[in-house]
Amino acid sequence: MDNPLVRKLEHGARLTDEDRALLVRICKQPIRVPAYTDLIREGDPPRNVRLVIEGFAGRYKVLENGKRQIVAFFVPGDMCDLHVHILGEMDHNIGTLVDSLIVEIEPQQVDALIDNPRLNRALWWATLVDEAILREWLVNMGQRPASAQMGHIFCELLLRLQVVGRAGPDSFPMLLTQQELADTMGITPVHVNRVIKELRELGLVETSSRRVRIPDIRKLREFSGFDPTYLHLHNAGSRKPAAIDEAAVAAP
Repeated sequence: MDNPLVRKLEHGARLTDEDRALLVRICKQPIRVPAYTDLIREGDPPRNVRLVIEGFAGRYKVLENGKRQIVAFFVPGDMCDLHVHILGEMDHNIGTLVDSLIVEIEPQQVDALIDNPRLNRALWWATLVDEAILREWLVNMGQRPASAQMGHIFCELLLRLQVVGRAGPDSFPMLLTQQELADTMGITPVHVNRVIKELRELGLVETSSRRVRIPDIRKLREFSGFDPTYLHLHNAGSRKPAAIDEAAVAAP
């Protein structure tokens, strides 16, 4: 299977064979981490950058009443805070949501990456996309009804997983539980169940065997107000891999 970090960063810059080889070397010794394991906790002193090679992870906060808010997903190829080692302590938690392969990248390895001008550009692109995703999530959770919120999440996951070769043209593995979707959207698992049922009845999604299929991506995009521009996959100066569904990326 292609290296997900290479596949992702090729959207941010034109990489050479040497650049790709360097990225592959960094990923050589992944650690198998069980589901529901914290990679780092709030209050911990950060050092290494965590990179998801396979699996799924989330960034989250726990409230005083024990409720959890998931504020970001990490799919294969995603780094959990590139420059985290400059902080004194973590202000949030990062944990696996399924069994995952994780690489720990030491600060000196990060320095070697950013000393390379093409990789530096690609990593800045990835950082800016992370910020764009957060902005879109704020709009999604604050202004859209629950059914549109969930449709938006499904559109985003399809595209992000296609980028790294972990999704088909119209479907992706559904690795999130209804509780995790609830913790992301700020609603109850019962409400999540009703929303999924509504999307199915409208013919916008199909769910089976832990997989989500989107029969017509354009219809779900229109229903959810999803505009993929914020993922910046048609970035100037990059070489776009061919494995992305153009219907998902095209402007409305």
